[in-house]
Amino acid sequence: MAEEKKKKIVSADTGEEVDVGSVQKPAAQAAAPVGNATGLRIGAIILWVVAIAFEVLALLVVLGKFDLKFMSQLAQLIIFLILDLACVIIGAQLWKKANRIKPASEKNPLTFWLWNNMGVIVCVLAFIPFIIVLLTNKDIDKKTKAIALVVAIVALLIGGVSSYDFNPVSAEQQQAAMEAINSDVFWTRFGHVYHTHDDCQALNHSEELTYGTVEQAIAANRTRLCSFCAKRDDITGVVTDDIEVTDADIVVPAA
Repeated sequence: MAEEKKKKIVSADTGEEVDVGSVQKPAAQAAAPVGNATGLRIGAIILWVVAIAFEVLALLVVLGKFDLKFMSQLAQLIIFLILDLACVIIGAQLWKKANRIKPASEKNPLTFWLWNNMGVIVCVLAFIPFIIVLLTNKDIDKKTKAIALVVAIVALLIGGVSSYDFNPVSAEQQQAAMEAINSDVFWTRFGHVYHTHDDCQALNHSEELTYGTVEQAIAANRTRLCSFCAKRDDITGVVTDDIEVTDADIVVPAA
């Protein structure tokens, strides 16, 4: 019989490998801050302001108010639009990271959606005015106009999809998880959920795990609890990955 391969478990704090036996902590600990949400938001806002500045430069090029003599009008427009897109996307990722660290309340659904998708709003502001001006401008060359329009629309779509938060977490969800789980949790490098057991059957094919607090897991974009672990520990009131699990499905490894 082949010897079972031992999992490698890495600390979320230090990145160093630790022994399985030292991972689970016997008592609940206060969740330590994970990163600096304020700093990330400031970084996002700065990048978004720069993105709007690149849009303004592109608008000035269209209107003939700004011209880099060493390159064509089309090249200038494409460069400014690409730089605009890069700032929008990076800013949105910083903003979403901040929202994982310090989530917004979901008591007001509209405010919750707007707060979690500020990147989408900024993306619209960073491209729609340019598209409108470009469409209404009759002085620009038709070929330049057509190509720049396509680039702007594609950038708008890419930026919008990249900025949208498909899996937002609320302050209430974070608090419920932190109150329900009083031990460290585990997650994989490419997984989307966190686990309360390193020997969970859903991790059978995983060779490397990271462990940390629930707050750290959520900050790492693992915002849902594994359904197998939730059933095994009889945890309720916490967002899971919505897999239907019965008692017969639970596999508890022998000690």
